[in-house]
Amino acid sequence: MISPVLVGREEQFQRLVAAVSRPPAVVVVEGEAGIGKTRLVAEMAAHAHVAGRVLLSGACRRIREPFPLGPIVEALRGTSELLAVAAGLSPVAGALRGLLPELAGVLPPALEPLDDRAAERHRLFRGLVEVLGVLGPVVLVVEDLHWADEQTVEFLAHLLAVLPAQASVVLTYRGEEAAAGIRDVTGRLADSVLHDHVVLAGLDAEQTHALAESILEVEGVTPEFGRHLYELSSGLPLAVQELLALLQARGALIRLRSGRWARKALVALDVPPGVRDSVRERVSRLPVAAQEVAEAAAVLQAPVAVAALIEVAGLPRAETVAGLDELLVSGLLAERDGMVVFRHVLAAQAVYGGIPLGRRQDLHTRAAAALRSVEPVPLGQQAHHLRQADLLHEWVGVAEQAAEQASMLGDDTEAVRILEDVLRNAPLEPERRGHLAARLGWAACQVLHPPEVVALLSEAVESEQPGPLRGQLYLLIGVLQERLGHDPSVQRRAFAAAVDDLDDRPDLAAWVMTGLGRPIDPTVPLAEHAFWLNRALETVPAIGDPVEEVFVLGKIATSLSGIGDPRWAALTEDVRHRTGGRPRHRQEINAYRSIAENACCAGHFQIADQLLSAATRGAAEADSSGEPLTRCRLVGLLLAYGQGRWAGLDQEVAVLLEEYGERPFDRITAETVAACLALARGALDTARRDLSDIVKRTMALGGYELLTLSVTGILRLSAAHGQAENALAATGEAVAVWETKGLWPLAVRAVPALAEALAAIGRYDQATDLVVRLSATLDGLDAPLAAAALPHARGHLTAGPRDAAAHFLAAASAYDRLGAPYEAAQAREQAAGRLFAAGDERAEELLSAAITAFQELGARWDLDRAAQVARRHGVATKSRYPGGPHGYGPSLSPREREVASMAAAGLTNREIGQELFLSPKTVEKHLSAALRKLGLRSRAALGSHLGPNRDEP
Repeated sequence: MISPVLVGREEQFQRLVAAVSRPPAVVVVEGEAGIGKTRLVAEMAAHAHVAGRVLLSGACRRIREPFPLGPIVEALRGTSELLAVAAGLSPVAGALRGLLPELAGVLPPALEPLDDRAAERHRLFRGLVEVLGVLGPVVLVVEDLHWADEQTVEFLAHLLAVLPAQASVVLTYRGEEAAAGIRDVTGRLADSVLHDHVVLAGLDAEQTHALAESILEVEGVTPEFGRHLYELSSGLPLAVQELLALLQARGALIRLRSGRWARKALVALDVPPGVRDSVRERVSRLPVAAQEVAEAAAVLQAPVAVAALIEVAGLPRAETVAGLDELLVSGLLAERDGMVVFRHVLAAQAVYGGIPLGRRQDLHTRAAAALRSVEPVPLGQQAHHLRQADLLHEWVGVAEQAAEQASMLGDDTEAVRILEDVLRNAPLEPERRGHLAARLGWAACQVLHPPEVVALLSEAVESEQPGPLRGQLYLLIGVLQERLGHDPSVQRRAFAAAVDDLDDRPDLAAWVMTGLGRPIDPTVPLAEHAFWLNRALETVPAIGDPVEEVFVLGKIATSLSGIGDPRWAALTEDVRHRTGGRPRHRQEINAYRSIAENACCAGHFQIADQLLSAATRGAAEADSSGEPLTRCRLVGLLLAYGQGRWAGLDQEVAVLLEEYGERPFDRITAETVAACLALARGALDTARRDLSDIVKRTMALGGYELLTLSVTGILRLSAAHGQAENALAATGEAVAVWETKGLWPLAVRAVPALAEALAAIGRYDQATDLVVRLSATLDGLDAPLAAAALPHARGHLTAGPRDAAAHFLAAASAYDRLGAPYEAAQAREQAAGRLFAAGDERAEELLSAAITAFQELGARWDLDRAAQVARRHGVATKSRYPGGPHGYGPSLSPREREVASMAAAGLTNREIGQELFLSPKTVEKHLSAALRKLGLRSRAALGSHLGPNRDEP
């Protein structure tokens, strides 16, 4: 019941062949189960334009093994003869010997193992890419990617980023079952790579009719029969095939009046009722032996040797072979490389769903036993069968082995899945539960998006556990709570509960102490944090592992830099010395990155740049697609913002916001930079909405080092619009935390905006007391921003214009030395304003310098404000305005004037958009620009400013 020709897929087939024939190319074939993805790929492989290429094919399996890259290994196993005559492989291909022993005779010698798992994986990926590259024109097909293990997905992302010039890749998956990470695999292809995404939909009524005629090899199928077949199958090709096979077996192809049924969506039911019913009826018409063999094959699911099928079916060999032959002839089963398997997964699921519980468990028991003789034992399949057989104690043992194997091979996501399943569903003794929970916690810490497994670890720690295991569980709970953005005080309680139980593990004890030393809980005074940081520093020599020692030293240096303790610099140099300036291991990369982050927040931009560059290189070499590199990019956002490198920063922020969508603690960094950029760019409504929310969430997450940016933004925006008192109230809690935690070496960055806001509402004495006190407090601490921020704040509080200007100019020079052009430009603008008031001729030059800096940064809000000062004092400015191609400068563009006039007339943004064929968001953008340029604070003010007798300046 297979159509000899492809029906209803002409366009998709031509697109697939055309793309594959023009390498480098990547084609995704998407569609639900039974839609014809495999058939389309098979037809492509037989086409004349493709036939001369090396075709490599592998498939992902529903029951996954804790062995990564399975479909890639499957695709490459038979390439030894091709590689023997190919161009020479470099030594890096020797990394594949353990993964592909079948190719040992043609691979270079094995490489020395690396200490870092991520680096091993990256080297393995490079070896696989090289093998694909030397095979010449090659087409790699990976089917059923929705079932792929994490490493297969990571490798494909790596491969597609460096796709060899003669290679084409075809990926198939079910759209409704494909996770976001799978869909993102093809999201960042080079411009040179041809990319197509072919989506297969159900056949329409006419195509279903044609498919039936093709399968039956007859013409003249009646229109009525064709329509009825379409209604029953919903255009799913597999359902059409199965229906026709059933009707043929009944001898009733034309008399299709036995009852009407409809296929439910696959998301509601794995097997469409039409396929299920037709498959089960077909099987029921077979001899009993064939039925029992079909049930055994359905339980096994994966391709299986005949010997294993005989063992699972439990029949005499002759009967099993006879039943197998019936199934092969019927087309329900197929032979693949000496193994047998259901031709389609839906047929297997249909048979499986009809097996009574008792017999199903018995078959699973036999399947688990049969797999013990396979070498190597497929632990994932064995664990699956033991669980389905309700042999839960045996299941736990095999599942633990499978998780351990997955972790050893670097597939931590698979290890998490296995262990989470066991802890949720298996009866476990308390200590066994504790050990498995600890394994789960360590695996979860390694994945980019940790699952919500804290409750499972907490459940384990609440039962009776030995002290060291209890301490380890509390440590993991604290670390995961941090990653998931939980309450900082809860994190601290977990670390505090862990520390006394880890005396025999100085590495973990020191890690916990650094957690207690990190100022994340607003209620804990600075002295207590300092106590734990000193204890951690004393514990480092007892660790004994050089990599772990660097990891802990990095955490200590990071926290010390946040409180201005000068020792952080010496510790940082120690970290550099120990690693030779080149971090290689994940822990070393983390040390460099975390120190760089706080150094950046403190104003040590040059040191932060050096550390971050080294961390980024190390992360790229170790694992080009992993979390270490992505987290380096997050710190890069802060550094680029602080140094005024804003070109392309908006796009990088958007990418990382998407990447860290489920990680609130890390995502807040990108959100902070996004909101600050929105303010500088002049998107005031967005900035006003987001900054306030970000301050609250940053406080809740304990990310106090980031607060200076968002607090500064709120204060500056509110002071400019006469709402300083509200802003001071909204940021008062943050200021109180800086006081409690002694974080002024970082927070001094916000003092100029704080002083300006206090001065705006007449609270000069309070602002002056703060500046005087901080001058004394920060004296002797490592606080590079103080040299710029404190004179900047004094400028806002000094009455005499020349004296105030002197403070602002001192601040600008200090900002220049730090490499902070945005703040330097603000200080020069403010100095110019005071000098204009004093009639000082230096004012014009300073204002021009500020305007130039704002233009180069693209800081439209600041540029509009400075341009208004220039107009008032008759200072000529450059006409080009960075917000658009026509260069209207500080004047309104025609569109801005049109939008402003309609807003002044009382129209809403939506009404204006309907009149001008613009989106409400675009209307808001034009209106915000108009208000900025005119120096107005509200729509209401537009009425008097743009009245019939008023000309816009």
